[in-house]
Amino acid sequence: MPLNVRLHRSELEVILKHSQPRLVFYEQDFSPTIELLRTAIPACRFIPIDEDLDDRPSLVTLMALEPVPLPNLMSLDETSIAELFYTSGSTGRPKGVMLSHRSLYLHALALAGCLDHSDNQVILHTIPLFHANGWGFPHFATMCGFKHVMVRRFDPLAVFGLMEEEQASFTILVPTMAATLVACPERTKFDLSSLKHIIIGGAAASPELVAQLEALFPGCAIMGGYGLTETSPVVSIARQKSAMTFPDDERRRQFAASAGWPSLGVEVRIIDNAGTDVPQDSTSVGEIVVRGDNIMDGYFLEPDLTQDAIVDGWLRTGDMAVWNEERCVKVVDRKKDVIISGGENIASIELEHVIQAHPDVVECAVVAAPDPRWGEVPVAIVVTRNNSTITEEQLLEWAGKQVAKFKLPKQFVLQKEPLPKGGTGKILKYQLREQFWNGKEKRIQG
Repeated sequence: MPLNVRLHRSELEVILKHSQPRLVFYEQDFSPTIELLRTAIPACRFIPIDEDLDDRPSLVTLMALEPVPLPNLMSLDETSIAELFYTSGSTGRPKGVMLSHRSLYLHALALAGCLDHSDNQVILHTIPLFHANGWGFPHFATMCGFKHVMVRRFDPLAVFGLMEEEQASFTILVPTMAATLVACPERTKFDLSSLKHIIIGGAAASPELVAQLEALFPGCAIMGGYGLTETSPVVSIARQKSAMTFPDDERRRQFAASAGWPSLGVEVRIIDNAGTDVPQDSTSVGEIVVRGDNIMDGYFLEPDLTQDAIVDGWLRTGDMAVWNEERCVKVVDRKKDVIISGGENIASIELEHVIQAHPDVVECAVVAAPDPRWGEVPVAIVVTRNNSTITEEQLLEWAGKQVAKFKLPKQFVLQKEPLPKGGTGKILKYQLREQFWNGKEKRIQG
């Protein structure tokens, strides 16, 4: 069970009390936090990884005392729980996702069937391994014989340096990380020609971001992807089929930025509130539901939440999407992030992609704010470049050329400070919403 090292001690305490582990391994950097946790959770044994303490031998010392025999894999119950993975808590309190040996094994095989699995690859892990989007790939990469290169913390110069030094060929990025790399002024100082595959996950990408990554990494295949902690995590990948043709680069990038096709062994449907599949017309919006080998067994000690999440064998993802006649999926928003203004549905992701395409914008988040007339309206919180003097009126004019008038943000909040993010760089919209909904009768959760 990996722990998010960026969580507050009180948040880690909640997770540890709920999961009730017998052992916790830690690095010395976290000793102050560990001392507080030892007092709060006396039944748990905390073991340092690489340095002996007065009363605690390290993991390295313990392993050297006696060889650890390999388990008899044939006697292992493949349906038993291999990993307990706590969600980030961005939609409420963290829940422990139970993933079985069978799910993880078949998930790794499915990735090998979808992606280049030649054993000369070097995978650069930029996403922390306490996040499913990062941890889902080590199984696949190890099985195929990749070389693993780790980034201790995300820093553009460190990432570029490791790409050049280790000749990285494969990496996974969330959009905010990708945008940071594209915006780094020192990017041209590095030889990045070894990189051949980038998967963008964790949030929906934009065609503009794909174009920027293609310019930064010539000859590199950029593929959008979609998944959840509850699905091990990959559900789909925008891998281009050999027979596919596009009328222009814009259409090709639109596909690359999509969620793509379901992975091997995964079934995907997009349904309306009545549970009926929406038309495959690239326009009709519904909720993604998933069934397959990669689905979790449920939430640890939470049978009611499990029953709500998995209905008739289908996982309700809470993500809204459209699909086409070839069952290619494009995520349009989280269900809770769809802004309902005057009865009209407004996808926050669509607005974010339009606004972030402006050259003066570093990052952007669109959230709902209360409105006495319309119920709620979109508000854009925009981080602008340091030397930018762009105004709210100019951004409104920019967005107004690309989206319908009723969708436009009713307010722009311009700032230089980065937006709040979780451990993987995903923007925490619930924190941004709080400033508008605090004290109001209605509050959007998530």
